Amino acid sequence: MKALLITIDGPAGAGKTTISQTLACRLGYHYIDTGALYRGVALAVKEAGLVPTDDQGLEKLLPSLDLRFERDGADLVLVLNGRNVSREIRHPEVSMLASAVSARPVVREFLLTLQQELGSRKRMVFEGRDMGTVVFPDADIKIYLDADPLERARRRHAQVEGGESRQSLNQVSRDMQKRDANDRNRDVAPLKPATDAFILDSSELTIEGVVESILAHIRETLPPSH
Repeated sequence: MKALLITIDGPAGAGKTTISQTLACRLGYHYIDTGALYRGVALAVKEAGLVPTDDQGLEKLLPSLDLRFERDGADLVLVLNGRNVSREIRHPEVSMLASAVSARPVVREFLLTLQQELGSRKRMVFEGRDMGTVVFPDADIKIYLDADPLERARRRHAQVEGGESRQSLNQVSRDMQKRDANDRNRDVAPLKPATDAFILDSSELTIEGVVESILAHIRETLPPSH
């Protein structure tokens, strides 16, 4: 099989991270969590005391940010200006701020070059919200992963439960509904499936079931000579 660039888009809680990581492992590819990049910017914005609509402030801040993925043992962590921020960017406050920050054209332009440079190497699985529509419109394989809103809220609540967050399931569900609305209705790169994406509902599928469905789609999509 030729080296592929695979994108997996979808809303929060659809299972993108687990599926992307598992798929990348099965294929021997690298996994890139683009949402973490936006969360990293959001954390920097928060620590700088800026509001996400302050484009002038963002233009001054962004050139000072050194965002990169680095290996920490078996894990791939996000490093912001030399500091591992992989845990901090998962706080609910940063997640909500990331949704607002990601709507700013100046932020998207800043991260677009980085993402496309990584993607040019192929053998990559990119997870995000506009990977197949904006960042990599010519990706070899595009997946749009979705799930029932209540199931997505349950999954996200299970992720944050026991950590530093003490959000209830109802709070997680409300936050998710708000972020969904923000992501789908923003003027810049709204969350939606690419026209040629394989749309997959993971509500009642196991992780293995979702991955096998994607692998079957890849085999069906690529010419036999690949």
